[in-house]
Amino acid sequence: CVRVPKMLTVLTIAITSVVRSKTHLQVPLTKLLRKGTSLHTMQAASALTTMDKRGGFQRATSKHRAVINDDFPAEADRYHLHIALACPWACGVLAMLKLKGLDHVISYSIVHPTWGKTKPDDDSDKHHGWIFKNPGDEAFPNSLGHGLFECDDALIPDTVTNCKSVREVYELCGDFKGPFTTPVFYDKKTSTIINNESIEIMRMLNFDFNEFAKYPDINLYPVEEEKSLMELNDSLVYPKINNGVYKCGFAHSQEAYDQAVKELFEALEEVEVRLSKTRYLVGDKFTWLDLRLFMTMVRFDPVYTCYFKTNKKRLVDYPNLLGYVRDIYSMDEVKGVINMKHIKTHYYTSHPVHNTFGIIPVYDGPDLNEPHDREKITNSLS
Repeated sequence: CVRVPKMLTVLTIAITSVVRSKTHLQVPLTKLLRKGTSLHTMQAASALTTMDKRGGFQRATSKHRAVINDDFPAEADRYHLHIALACPWACGVLAMLKLKGLDHVISYSIVHPTWGKTKPDDDSDKHHGWIFKNPGDEAFPNSLGHGLFECDDALIPDTVTNCKSVREVYELCGDFKGPFTTPVFYDKKTSTIINNESIEIMRMLNFDFNEFAKYPDINLYPVEEEKSLMELNDSLVYPKINNGVYKCGFAHSQEAYDQAVKELFEALEEVEVRLSKTRYLVGDKFTWLDLRLFMTMVRFDPVYTCYFKTNKKRLVDYPNLLGYVRDIYSMDEVKGVINMKHIKTHYYTSHPVHNTFGIIPVYDGPDLNEPHDREKITNSLS
């Protein structure tokens, strides 16, 4: 939450992230108000980010980082995932669960895509975030009262904890600061959040539950490519693309945006060239890093080009990247977790500071069911 001067301590503004924005705003309230930001706007926006001095987006580190071990052993029906289909990080975790065939031993719930008030009975608490609803519940507006966004059949309420919001899950486990993000890997036996870092949850699902998995031979972490995958993730895919789109969308200055968008499109050009030589990022094997890149690129044209102002080029302007996205989308387990309605609804309705009236654009991106022909590419990385 925002730290405010004593004279403003009665004005508490709860801040959370969007999609895996593991951050909270650390810009003093008085500075924002001096810039002309109204208090009402700030409260409704769930402010999204920690900003550096130049107005650049910064993502904080996930703080729940336990793993499967002697304290938390791999057991059937012990663990539960809290998932937002709109969130690329959480959606990647759900895809991994499906790819390994673990959804019969690890349960999951799915939040409503529109952020809602997480303390609806407390008028002084303005925090909006991920909330649970039942299919068929009454539609509700964004935090400024605009629009009506339905409770569709994709929603799965949290019947494990019976919490009404992801924030409530965190608080149940003793975390009252947040940010209250997805995915959440929850231990039903000890009522503990094991982990909320998507890349670590994916790794646990890949390796630690094979005795229960329908597809134990599926391995998205090939040992021979471990070093090259991490180097590519750390230098290119995560900082400039996965996180890069957020740096563009949540920049608070032209300088920060210009730098972020430059890095993003330089990285996309590099990936486009790489994918002209090999089917996947590091060869002919589909890996966790391909899944992470896919989750960003499948959202690129319908959301990021407009909402995050990443409009220098579109996915459809990169023939190799487009084919690559279609290739991965053709996997039934991946296709099954992509809900474009949830994706678009979340981004366009949850942050009124960016889209006051919650108007959702019509475009869903290119047809991903068209042939991709990626299997014809021979690995020629050098």
